[in-house]
Amino acid sequence: MIKDYSSILECIQDTYGASVYIVDKGYVGGGDINEATCLKLSNGEYVFVKSNSIGNADFFRAEAEGINAISNTNAISTPRLIGRGIDEKKGCSFLAMEYVSGISKVTDFWETFGHELAKMHLADTSKYTDGSGFGFIEDNYIGATKQINSVREDWITFFRECRLEPQIRMADSYFDGGFRKKLCKLLDHVSDYMTEPEQPSLLHGDLWSGNYIIGNDGKAWLIDPATYVGHAEADLAMTELFGRFPERFYSAYSEINPIDSGYRERRDLYNLYHLLNHLNLFGPSYLSAVMEIVNYRL
Repeated sequence: MIKDYSSILECIQDTYGASVYIVDKGYVGGGDINEATCLKLSNGEYVFVKSNSIGNADFFRAEAEGINAISNTNAISTPRLIGRGIDEKKGCSFLAMEYVSGISKVTDFWETFGHELAKMHLADTSKYTDGSGFGFIEDNYIGATKQINSVREDWITFFRECRLEPQIRMADSYFDGGFRKKLCKLLDHVSDYMTEPEQPSLLHGDLWSGNYIIGNDGKAWLIDPATYVGHAEADLAMTELFGRFPERFYSAYSEINPIDSGYRERRDLYNLYHLLNHLNLFGPSYLSAVMEIVNYRL
């Protein structure tokens, strides 16, 4: 269980020793929600710290829960969590974790990534959904948007009620009456397009190329999760939304957890959730992609 601290320095000294202090700080690019920094410590260690406003401290509670859940599958790596908390003096909330300095990939990087993700998807999920069903122990975030994880007994109901419906409500101002009718029809007929999985899977939830890093062992490590229990296909679909992973990743994945032949027909419907979220977060440049998926179905 990750500990809570009242300052970044307290977190560091509790982990590395009371005499350790911060000697340098560098900013790390790549994110658009949190400030990310690399702290160099007096003992020669490095720590990665994400920070946000005090009011957004719940971001880091949710992220820590997701990273812990993925780590507990013992299938694929994540950075080690050090601590989180609210630093009143600095006026921020924070999450501290292991600094990952991986530079070169292992030779079979994509094959290993595919195998490990498949093993994660086959791990037991019962403790995250009160024994069965789909959802997660608490709500979390998809980007900056609250993600509803109320447990449902079946996947199709969960995806309709906890994924599509909230995003469609938030995006309502972008739609005219005719398109609203199409969305209502789509929601009414989601079961015509989707299937129930053979077993629930723990998902990363936001698995695009920006949310894995090359770990210290040269393999893929998962970061910035929006974790929940769902259909494994939803993670695979996200890997194709903003640039498909190499084919050898999917081939290797299928060696462990075979991809159903109907997946490609369902892929864009899974990604409708993410495109609606981008529409709500970033504006109308994503409207045409949303409309294309809906119009294709209807």
